[in-house]
Amino acid sequence: MQVIFKIWRQNSNSEKGSFKEYPVTDLNQDMSFLEALDYLNEELVLKGESVIAFEYDCREGICGQCGVFINGRAHGPHDNITTCQLHMRSFKDGDTIVVEPWRAKSFPIIKDLVVDRSSFDRIIENGAYISAKTGTAPESNSLLIGKELADKSMDAASCIGCGACVATCKNASAALFTSAKINHLNNLPQGKPEAHTRVINMIKQMEAEGFGHCTFTGACQVECPVNISIANIAEMNARIVKAKLLG
Repeated sequence: MQVIFKIWRQNSNSEKGSFKEYPVTDLNQDMSFLEALDYLNEELVLKGESVIAFEYDCREGICGQCGVFINGRAHGPHDNITTCQLHMRSFKDGDTIVVEPWRAKSFPIIKDLVVDRSSFDRIIENGAYISAKTGTAPESNSLLIGKELADKSMDAASCIGCGACVATCKNASAALFTSAKINHLNNLPQGKPEAHTRVINMIKQMEAEGFGHCTFTGACQVECPVNISIANIAEMNARIVKAKLLG
């Protein structure tokens, strides 16, 4: 299998970048997309050229470190997967594959396909925690939480913070990420003491980071690897009204 990778190259956020084409042959269709980039980097090393910088960690769709635009879609041509879960069999022999980093003001480019997502960390620092002393693990039935509520909280907690929701949103909104982090804790008894301050502080930080406003296009849910529902955004909006009235 052979393809042409058209990849965005940029040395730093302060420098201009551009696309560069790399013909690659002898690829296996069962390779993951990141393995194909590894193969390309090995060829660049042998040629004495600068390797392409891209992020990854677990390569199992868990950590959220990988993430690039592939032919105009976050994480590639399929719904609800991470970049590392994409395989070369999703492309045709001879295809030109355009690869570029997340495009958002709040995700400045570090190098090539790597962006700085520390803005997510700062949102989390402003409320995505609880102050309740947990101590040792409690007996499983000591906190009576209904299955529906527990499932709802766990669905929100599954967010891996990859940033695809921001990158694919026409407004570069972080509403899906922020709402998931808020609702995960606000739906549980342990998160109730800070419920109002949590939603106010995290949304305030989200806005301070320069993310855009949500207009409910739904693109974020389509590209989210764990399919977090945009219903979380509606719930967050309701919580902010209640927090301002009662907080």
